[in-house]
Amino acid sequence: MSLADTARKIKNMEIRGAGRIARTCATALKEYSESLKTSDLKTFQKEMESAADILLQTRPTAVSLPNAVNIVMKGVRSAESYEEALNSVRKSAYDFVESSNAAVRRIAEIGARHIRDGDVILTHCNSQAAIACIIEAHRQGKDFEVFATEVRPRKQGLLTIKALSDAGVKTNFIVDSAARFFMKQVTLVIVGSDAVTANGAVVNKIGTSQIALAAHEARTPFIVAAETYKFAPRTITGELIRIEERDSSEVLDKSVSLTLPNVTVRNPAFDVTPADYIDLIITEQGVIPPEMAYIIIKESLGWEISDFDV
Repeated sequence: MSLADTARKIKNMEIRGAGRIARTCATALKEYSESLKTSDLKTFQKEMESAADILLQTRPTAVSLPNAVNIVMKGVRSAESYEEALNSVRKSAYDFVESSNAAVRRIAEIGARHIRDGDVILTHCNSQAAIACIIEAHRQGKDFEVFATEVRPRKQGLLTIKALSDAGVKTNFIVDSAARFFMKQVTLVIVGSDAVTANGAVVNKIGTSQIALAAHEARTPFIVAAETYKFAPRTITGELIRIEERDSSEVLDKSVSLTLPNVTVRNPAFDVTPADYIDLIITEQGVIPPEMAYIIIKESLGWEISDFDV
């Protein structure tokens, strides 16, 4: 698949999910680097930066994407020869994909420990990490059931219920607005994340913050499953994560919109859940309270405030 095709599929949500997007970008950069017909370092670096920029423009909210791109591009930018730059892309991309998949497996092992017999779990959207926790607990023989939301307007919940059903997990499928109604039955909420800020707030699929608020009201534990590369280094300095607003046609057909000249359709793809509503964040490095997010950025991602021009 060409780089342009990859970018288009990510932007159109044919490729979706923060982890999958990150791995796809790393692989796309590797394949693009091998397709370039040059052995000149400067030309190679320029072409790779252009490719990185194309990928970075596709989904502005998912921090996994720029983190993956920067990990792969780091060696390119510091290379002193074409061969060194090319080999760096190959190795960095391979290592990132391997570590990303390993991170999900590790999160599943840790997350399954927090699921008990008799639990009623609610999950929102289609998080590979969150689903992996649930499926691993089921694999261990624990007896529980799941409520999965529809996830308007793109209905990612259909992917979630298929994965859970295929794994043999007893699952209830509900509309997003029914989350608070069923919260009185829920004993644990597990969701994924598209970004975790330095203060422990979590950016995730639109509707997550409302579920977190309902869980907080009901005193139901709210857990986030997030690989460390989803933590957002630039939020250390107060930089805000831009919330992507997608085309109105995802919500209301354009033919209908044209008959409603006084109506504006708003379609934010994500929202921000405050750290106060989050009990734990499960990473491949272990479990942390949200207020320790800065430690992950500093120790696992290797960023310091001094790394930024402030």
